[in-house]
Amino acid sequence: MRGASMEPTLSAGDRLLLSYRRTPAAGSLVVARFPDGVVVVKRADAPRETASGAAGWWLLSDNPDAAGAVDSRARGAIAAGDVLAVVVARLWPRPRRFARGPHRPL
Repeated sequence: MRGASMEPTLSAGDRLLLSYRRTPAAGSLVVARFPDGVVVVKRADAPRETASGAAGWWLLSDNPDAAGAVDSRARGAIAAGDVLAVVVARLWPRPRRFARGPHRPL
């Protein structure tokens, strides 16, 4: 992970364990692809329709005031198919599992 948009939950350089089979839930940390191809880690806030009417997700930064932080407030809802994985745990430097809810470690 790079950048400060997900601090304090995640920090630059964190190594993450991902599940490509889990379905996101509101509050989950997810890996998603923005329409311009940039892959990001964000928090799935709520299911929303995209501008085209397709199923999607509203993705938010935990630290929206971080320099360069970009999320659905600037990009709109992200298509459900562009949510690539759910973050299960941080493996390094301080291992931590993530629950399916806002800021709740297991």
